[in-house]
Amino acid sequence: MKLLRNKLAVTVIVLSVSFLAIIIYSVKRDSSNPIISGAGTALNPIQKAAYTLADKVKGGLDFFVNFSEVKKENEELKQKNTELENELIEYGSLKSEVGNLRNMLNFKEQKSSYNYVGVYITAKSDSSTLNGYMIDKGTNAGIAKDMIVIAPEGLVGKVVEANSTWSKVQTLTNLNFAAHAKVDQSDISGIVRGYKNSDNEPLAVLDLLPINSKINKGDVITTTGLGGMYPKDLKIGTVVSVEEDKVKVNKSAIIKPSVDFNKLEELYVVIPPDGNKEEIKYKD
Repeated sequence: MKLLRNKLAVTVIVLSVSFLAIIIYSVKRDSSNPIISGAGTALNPIQKAAYTLADKVKGGLDFFVNFSEVKKENEELKQKNTELENELIEYGSLKSEVGNLRNMLNFKEQKSSYNYVGVYITAKSDSSTLNGYMIDKGTNAGIAKDMIVIAPEGLVGKVVEANSTWSKVQTLTNLNFAAHAKVDQSDISGIVRGYKNSDNEPLAVLDLLPINSKINKGDVITTTGLGGMYPKDLKIGTVVSVEEDKVKVNKSAIIKPSVDFNKLEELYVVIPPDGNKEEIKYKD
């Protein structure tokens, strides 16, 4: 019985080797030999299956061999993409900064009779009496109470307290703020005050205008320059709505400030010309 199993195993091995030899031979020989051609035809499906299997195995091996390289390349591409995104953000920031500096330079050239002290915001206050900022310079730098504070985009507010090395700035959206203003390219003028709508949005209002005043949404509001503390034609903001008071027979224009108070970092305190520092008091 054992001998029979050994003979069977030998027979299987011999037949397997024979089939393999025929397959190899049929590939190398021309198929014109009828015997070989017949054997090749009979074994063609087996050849095809064996070739397909071998090809898939090779592809799988290639994938695993190259996987580490592909992963490394992918990580490098991600890193380059991150670097490009950071460079793009930096470029946008620099472009904005250059634009702001250019605007500020143009403003200084137009208002050359004033001096300007650059300051940085060190803290923000949302108290009802301030609604503004703490800045890093004070009387040692020539800053005094009631001097106005600007950004390249326009009016920010005024200094309400000045110490030797720091000062407090009240923004134009504070309810206690007031300044004389006008509609740009027009003779319509009034008092700009801080204002907050029902959504507590920081705005301003140009109020006590005659009922027949021709003021419209989109009009630009600027300073008049009265008193000398405020340079003339400094942009305050843009009219977003106009309201009429039939009882008091006047109009009010709601203004969106030209500066974004949430994005301010560097400001400029305007130092008025000597002997021209009169503060105008506004009554309700």
